[in-house]
Amino acid sequence: MKVIEVLKNTKKTLFSFELLPPLKGRGIEDIYKAIDPLIEFNPVNINITYHQHETVFQQMADGSIEKKIIRKRPGNVALSAAIRFRYNITVVPHIICGGLSKDDIEDLLIDFHFLELNNLLLLRGDAPHGQKIFMAEKNGHANTIDLVRQINQMNKGIYLDQSLKNPTPTNFSMGVAGYPEKHVEAPNMDIDLKYLKEKVDAGADYIVTQLFFDNTKFFTFVEKCRAIGIKVPIIPGIKPLSTLNDIKLVPQIFSVDIPQVYFKELEKCKNNQEVKETGIEWAVQQAKELKAAGVPAIHFYTYGISDNVKRIAQSVF
Repeated sequence: MKVIEVLKNTKKTLFSFELLPPLKGRGIEDIYKAIDPLIEFNPVNINITYHQHETVFQQMADGSIEKKIIRKRPGNVALSAAIRFRYNITVVPHIICGGLSKDDIEDLLIDFHFLELNNLLLLRGDAPHGQKIFMAEKNGHANTIDLVRQINQMNKGIYLDQSLKNPTPTNFSMGVAGYPEKHVEAPNMDIDLKYLKEKVDAGADYIVTQLFFDNTKFFTFVEKCRAIGIKVPIIPGIKPLSTLNDIKLVPQIFSVDIPQVYFKELEKCKNNQEVKETGIEWAVQQAKELKAAGVPAIHFYTYGISDNVKRIAQSVF
């Protein structure tokens, strides 16, 4: 079933969460251990992220420097299929522009179509580690809207290879990202919302937001979206902080604010466990307020850690 169909017909706030593919060399059991504790909350879907390759420079035994392309995490086709068929649950793999040509993307889409994985979350993706500016691949997409348009074409049976005879139309439903505190590269919120509306007008079915810690910013974001004619469901994204490093790194990486009242509580924490407990308490308050406001679903960024999300879900759903 398509995520958008469930969202449009739900009378209650649904639960969903996101996972990273395991680091290369790790087994799929790591993923199952993260999923199993959350199944009891009947997730509407599980999202699986995608990570592009990285360029590194390694010093060789003879002293020379060699450029290597590495992938720290595997792709999400096999993992998405394994989760779908093990749990009989809707899986939403991510597709990004970064590191992929249009042909690479079409090949991924064909794989997902064969596996009947018809729900996708579309993202531009960040610049690779060590690179400040995002650069599209040769014959690739620079923006998510072009990714939406490519998938729209395939949904009409129009593939890149014009010589195909009677190609089968795909049946993809597309979600895109929204930023309650503005995308870091957008010059201002109005321009960011303009780009978001273009993605929705091009065919995106729903929006999942970047993580945030201040619900007021989410509610304001939704109001601004509605004011410019964005009518699709908007799903808030929550990440409970769980380590001392999170306090500094999460605001830097995701360009989000930690409210002062929350930060004061985090400052009192002396170890990771105390941060985790504080993060759970804050996320429970966030989720309860969002649920009371009638959001269609709440999406949790787990990063492979599910024990804290389970405790939050037990208090909220």
